[in-house]
Amino acid sequence: MMRMVRFSRRVGYSALAMVLLVSVGSSRAMAQGDHDHVITPPQKLTAEQKSKAGALVKAVRDITAGFQTPDSLPEGYGLLFGCVSGGDLGAMGVHFVNLALVQDGAIERSTPEIVLYEPLPNGGMRITGADYLVYAADWDAKHPHDPPQLDGQLFHLFDFPNRFGLPAFYSLHVWAWKDNPNGTFTNWNPNVSCDAFAPPQS
Repeated sequence: MMRMVRFSRRVGYSALAMVLLVSVGSSRAMAQGDHDHVITPPQKLTAEQKSKAGALVKAVRDITAGFQTPDSLPEGYGLLFGCVSGGDLGAMGVHFVNLALVQDGAIERSTPEIVLYEPLPNGGMRITGADYLVYAADWDAKHPHDPPQLDGQLFHLFDFPNRFGLPAFYSLHVWAWKDNPNGTFTNWNPNVSCDAFAPPQS
């Protein structure tokens, strides 16, 4: 976990804030006002979308199969935001973020910007899924009439202000390794907890 600690020192929250200074995007896509932790209702899927949804989950599992613990992540991923909890609604868990992918303004299924983990009582972590993220301003500049989607799944808009203190961004969680009774692509997972999270010591 030393690489994670070095990354946290190198980036820091103030540096992250500077990296993420982009203008607030539009309110298209599924808005998530997470000050009140409202759960965005799952999309009503057509038969074709359901088929694509299953294929997306399988693809994310295949892509992240080698990342069962943070130590197995490729270079470029590091811990940010601690463990994100929604209280009674569950949690998003621990985010290992690749800032280079976040900053490229693109969405590629094969390269998730974030890999998600759940902290364990023994001090370890296990993978729960992936999170695809793009800044709203970057996306909207290139796609002014098309909110982001991945294999038919519409991204959620985290508008400004938000709990992360960031300008607006689009995000899609894919719970490929942990069942979510609220929906495979819903932000909060009631089966995930941050109770066992212990921040790394510098």
